[in-house]
Amino acid sequence: MAYKVMVDAGHGGEDPGAVHQGRQEKNDNLKLAMEVGKILQSSGMDVEFTRTTDVYQTPFEKAQLANQSGADHFISIHRNSSPQPNQYSGVESLIYDKSDIKLEIAENINEQLANVGFNNLGVKERPGLVILRRTQMSSVLVEVGFINSDADNQLFDSRFNDIAKGIAAGLLETINQDAAMETPMEIPTETPMETPMETPVQIPMPMEPPTYYRVQVGTYRVRQNADNMLYELLEKGYPAFILYDDGFYKVQVGAFQQLGNALIMERKLRHDGYNTLITTH
Repeated sequence: MAYKVMVDAGHGGEDPGAVHQGRQEKNDNLKLAMEVGKILQSSGMDVEFTRTTDVYQTPFEKAQLANQSGADHFISIHRNSSPQPNQYSGVESLIYDKSDIKLEIAENINEQLANVGFNNLGVKERPGLVILRRTQMSSVLVEVGFINSDADNQLFDSRFNDIAKGIAAGLLETINQDAAMETPMEIPTETPMETPMETPVQIPMPMEPPTYYRVQVGTYRVRQNADNMLYELLEKGYPAFILYDDGFYKVQVGAFQQLGNALIMERKLRHDGYNTLITTH
């Protein structure tokens, strides 16, 4: 079953957000939100948007839309601003509190955008924001650079596609790793042997965790090289993620309990020209 993601473009309509030299935050937000959603959809995610046109919605209305959609994750796209032009630069992510998967998503998105070229200003708690307080799923608000920073605007415009891919990859990497770590519980059943003299004693059998088969496409010492491969795979619709293990960044696809399904994925990747191997780690 595909995860559902609600992608929000901050501000809109009569609310332009931050403005600098005629540049309006609401327009940057919408353009980027649509591109992020497009990448997530191509990666198999079920995506909905709070807005796809220049309309105004209160933060409470946005939260309601997300809750009514039944989304698993909520990503809100914004641009930052400072009192003076070129006073600050960088990306930061805001979350309600630093707990559960939303913190991992925020940290991974920040790391991806730092690889694009932004300063990483970290993850901040903002429990007072309606958009984070009222949503009923993991929610992250991403401030993608300062709109009154010449350096950030130049980066936003020149690396736009990489920024969109980075936000999508930060979410997908977290979701895929979290799914791969889940161990479904299986209750062993036994048919007790009847004896005329005593009630049989059932001895529970130890449960082995399931083996997950993954298709590995590349192993890199440099994170940027792994990211480049990840972006390429995501753009083609593969459920790829990065696993850091033993000093290497390993780009892997899928997490299958059935070896046959992993072999099908491996054949598809090889048909597309990738060198692969199947791993259980």
